[in-house]
Amino acid sequence: MTVTLLRFSRAELGVLADSGIPERLAGRIADGALPPAFVAQRALKQLEAAKAESWCGTFCIVREDGGAVVGSCGFKDVPSSGQVEIGYGVSPEWRNRGVATGAVRELCRLAFASGEAHAVLARVNPTNLSSSRVVEKLGFERGDTVVDDDGEMVVQWVSRKPPVPALGEPADDGPGPAIRIERQDSEQRS
Repeated sequence: MTVTLLRFSRAELGVLADSGIPERLAGRIADGALPPAFVAQRALKQLEAAKAESWCGTFCIVREDGGAVVGSCGFKDVPSSGQVEIGYGVSPEWRNRGVATGAVRELCRLAFASGEAHAVLARVNPTNLSSSRVVEKLGFERGDTVVDDDGEMVVQWVSRKPPVPALGEPADDGPGPAIRIERQDSEQRS
C-alpha cells in the first residue's frame, strides 16, 4: 500500500488543537486517524518558540488509492544529543497493513538524512504488541522500561543511524518505503 505523509499547516494544527477537523481532510478521515489535541498543542508551542518545523510539525498519513487519512506521525521535538523521539498512530481499521511500518521507516530516513540525529527513539507501551512489532521489524533495539512524563510505563526502542558504506561498497537501502512527503500547496516555498 502506498501512502503519503502530508504535513499539517500551522492553521490546521490550530484546528486540531481545538479537537476540530482540518477542512481539506473533511469526509476522508478514518476513525482514530487524527492526532490527539495535545499533540497539535505541543507542536504549536514548539513552533511559537521558534523551533524548526521539520522537527515539531505533524504529518497525516494518507492512502494514495482513494485519499483516506489513515493515521498520523511525527517527531516530538528537536533532536537532543543526537537523538529524536517519534510518535505515530494508525486508525484501528487500517492497522496490520504496513501503514505504521512505512511511516516509521520514513521518519527514520528523514531523521538520519538531516545530519542532526544519529538515533531515533520510540517509546512504546509494553501492552501495545502491534507497535512493538513495528519497531522490532524495523531493527530498533529494545531498551529499558521506564515511566514517562505522563506516568505511563513504556519500553524505549532505539534505531541507530546505519554506518556509511566503505568506498566502493554498494549501499544496502533495502526495499525502501512506498511513501511520499508533501507540503500543502499554500506552504510550498519557491
